[in-house]
Amino acid sequence: MEKAESHSKQHEEIIFRSKYPAVAVPDNLTLPEFVLQDAELYADKVAVVEAVSGKAYTYAEVVRDVKRFAKALKSLGLRKGQVVIVVLPNVAEYGIVALGIMAAGCVFSGANPTAHVSELEKQVQAADAKLIVTNGTIYEKVKGLGLPIIVVGEERIECAINWSELLEAADRAGNYFTEEDTQQTNLCALPFSSGTTGMSKGVMLTHRNLVANLCSSLFSVGPEMIGQVTTLGLIPFFHIYGITGICCATLRNKGKIVMINRFDLRTFLNALITHEITFAPIVPPIILALVKNPIVEEFDLSKLKLRAVMTAAAPLAPELVNAFENKFPGVQIQEAYGLTEHSCITLSHGDPTKGHGIAKKNSVGFILPNLEVKFIDPDTGRSLPKNTPGEICVRSQCVMKGYYRNEEETSRTIDKSGWLHTGDIGYIDDDGDIFIVDRIKELIKYKGFQVAPAELEAILLSHPSVEDAAVVPLPDEEAGEIPAACVVMNANSKESEEDIMNYVASTVAHYKKVRVLQFVDAIPKSPSGKLMRRLVKEKMAEKMKKIRRAKPTIAS
Repeated sequence: MEKAESHSKQHEEIIFRSKYPAVAVPDNLTLPEFVLQDAELYADKVAVVEAVSGKAYTYAEVVRDVKRFAKALKSLGLRKGQVVIVVLPNVAEYGIVALGIMAAGCVFSGANPTAHVSELEKQVQAADAKLIVTNGTIYEKVKGLGLPIIVVGEERIECAINWSELLEAADRAGNYFTEEDTQQTNLCALPFSSGTTGMSKGVMLTHRNLVANLCSSLFSVGPEMIGQVTTLGLIPFFHIYGITGICCATLRNKGKIVMINRFDLRTFLNALITHEITFAPIVPPIILALVKNPIVEEFDLSKLKLRAVMTAAAPLAPELVNAFENKFPGVQIQEAYGLTEHSCITLSHGDPTKGHGIAKKNSVGFILPNLEVKFIDPDTGRSLPKNTPGEICVRSQCVMKGYYRNEEETSRTIDKSGWLHTGDIGYIDDDGDIFIVDRIKELIKYKGFQVAPAELEAILLSHPSVEDAAVVPLPDEEAGEIPAACVVMNANSKESEEDIMNYVASTVAHYKKVRVLQFVDAIPKSPSGKLMRRLVKEKMAEKMKKIRRAKPTIAS
């Protein structure tokens, strides 16, 4: 689709900006410098703690270890701009690892620790990575990828570099390597996202992109909040929202991050109460569990210090919001909207005492300061007025530099005028609140994780008995959406639907598994050969309803 507008249309562009004044963005600080600014004033305050083990780092220790790790990376021969892949769950060291990589002038690329080895290999190759940081548990999965490996934690592994020993060696080493100045325009992160279409791509983010995004998204946090917030670190830090919206934002505001590396409802509630967490970014399935799961009744909810939860991975059903508010009075549900290619775009809650409003329920909020947003007709590219759904486009200093080594996808996503086309359909109302209606992009959001249908279709088609395949999202109360597949088998095939589901499951991370699979005679295609996903989805949903009516106990 042609994204660039013709010059005749430029003058009639309808552009929406924030209701709030622009905020200043420092132009001489790298992301680690910006995030750890004034840390010496909070030297003995705990910056990060693991909820279960109690392992903790103070601000002084975070600053010390970021410096030591940056130095260690240089002494290992890493140069500015080289990529380090981090395959870790949410552990206390995660932020130190990521900021240390950036402070060395290198590029942090987080990977999902539950990913299949073949997926990690693809990321290593696509990023042209030079080093892997992992822990003892995951070491076996990455040891065959042909890169040096640093292992975080107590475990000593013969062929790997031990984290503690490396940092101690850095203390003893001189500064014999050449200093390479890091500029704000240099890359600092390369998260992998399915983007606005299909297969996984490296998203090039600069220090400037992330510093600017933190300035915009933290615009409403006043001096009285500095050092006061305790944030839940449950959303994975390999995800841009985890590393920027939780880790960097909390460290910038000198709060405390409470790390949980795996969701378990009892552990989660225990952490909320014992660590007195005030702000909990979570995904919709957790809100559902808090509302419906009887385990919640085991806890004394009056001990909660929680002021707000935030969801940003998928829109919340209005009924769920009401049920949560009834059960947890006094806890705000905040929503946000963003994407890897830009980070945060809208927020639903500012500080009313500063004249910053609270957006309407079920909206994703207002436009952040310094950002421009427009809504375009996906077919004509024309910008649309208020209350008219169109593709959301955003322009700001936070827009990614592009997809790594993929100019074609970059030019398809960022037009010549610098607008990032999100692939999401939404509108802005008279009060400046934005509502997401649908998404053009076909990504499936399973418990907040992105699943690209194109990737699963490619795996299905690699099976010798499969002739054709289509993967679509089906709504699911617990997961939000689940990947569902329609498959055309060849005449001689002997496999069952379950066999084909297991075939996919053996090569992908757990969240990418196909949860429903049906054999069909043909998959609907348009005259041009394009898969008609909506039709596939409707047929599958219809068939699922019939199955559920026939067998009320069926598990999806």
